[in-house]
Amino acid sequence: MRAKVNATQDLKSKLRDSYAKNLEGTLGCYDRLIVTGRLVDVGHPDAKTAQLRHRNIRGFDLGVFAEPLRDQVRDNALLLARQAGLEIQYLERQGLRKEERGAALLAPRGRHPGLMHILSAMESCQGFKPWHAKQSGRPGLKLTGGRCLHYCFCFIDEPLGLGSVRGPTGRPFRLQIYFNQPQWLAQQLPAQGLAFELADNTFVACGAWPPAQALGDGFELTALAARLHALAEQFCPVVKQFRGGHHWRLLQVEYALDVVFKCAAALRPVYAEISRPAIFTVKAPDRARFLNQRRSPAAEVQSDFHTRGEGPRIKHQLHRQASKL
Repeated sequence: MRAKVNATQDLKSKLRDSYAKNLEGTLGCYDRLIVTGRLVDVGHPDAKTAQLRHRNIRGFDLGVFAEPLRDQVRDNALLLARQAGLEIQYLERQGLRKEERGAALLAPRGRHPGLMHILSAMESCQGFKPWHAKQSGRPGLKLTGGRCLHYCFCFIDEPLGLGSVRGPTGRPFRLQIYFNQPQWLAQQLPAQGLAFELADNTFVACGAWPPAQALGDGFELTALAARLHALAEQFCPVVKQFRGGHHWRLLQVEYALDVVFKCAAALRPVYAEISRPAIFTVKAPDRARFLNQRRSPAAEVQSDFHTRGEGPRIKHQLHRQASKL
């Protein structure tokens, strides 16, 4: 993450030096953050087996332990929906980005904190299966795949802004929390007396760009651990029964640099100037250097150029990391 931020800061400096007279301002921050949490006490087969033994439950009686927890998650979702005056919407079609549904509700609803929408869907999940270990002759558990009902809670949070919590009704209750820094920053800027205009997750206007960037640079993900635990307890109440809590990991991180020109006429020749060289001249060493990565001999950069309704889009990808313009 730090390498990508440093590379973007270098890019920002070069843009400012080259096009200072045409720039209104720049603002860089994390455009997309997905954090996953797994219950430490039941997150892997050995820990789950220990929990069952502690409760004097055999592995082949796993349902005795799991079903009450599943019902608790389901009943909590129904209770939250009733309290917020919402209906849980079941999605039959997969592949929808649920946070985009939440964003569509912002205009008619407003930005006040609270639960906005609850979605449910049958999705793939990881679970446990009882079995006998041949070497030890003792029963145990092993990981297995399957499907179970998932809930996705879309909300406006006081510190985080627009976000969502997605979690299954089955063990090991792996949570996925989505939020983004532009929405977080939108919650912070009014307190500093800074006006702004946000289009989706893009800052198109700001009362003072440098102070807004300084505020964004002060964002620390580790400082949000307490808030993540609070969201876990709110939307997955079974966590209260396990003292180990959730272990959090970053699943996906996107960093975006908003470069705002004073007018479209000033941007048009600049974009034409940089787009064609960007697609024809970027090589694997350039991409690795931008991300501060070591380049293996087999490294391959995949470059993609598309012309869309709003204009050309360029994307360079090396391994699992990519940059877009």
